[in-house]
Amino acid sequence: MNRKKKIKQILTKKMKKANAKLAPKDGKPAYVSKADRAAAEAEEQPSTEVE
Repeated sequence: MNRKKKIKQILTKKMKKANAKLAPKDGKPAYVSKADRAAAEAEEQPSTEVE
């Protein structure tokens, strides 16, 4: 691999990493564990029965 190609490859790789960090997230919600979901659901349920 010649010198120019190798330098270009390294710089391209760095640029792709930097752009990936700056890119907006795909809107996917953060992971919530099963226990946290159950706790949130249990907390929500009694409040609806009171009304």
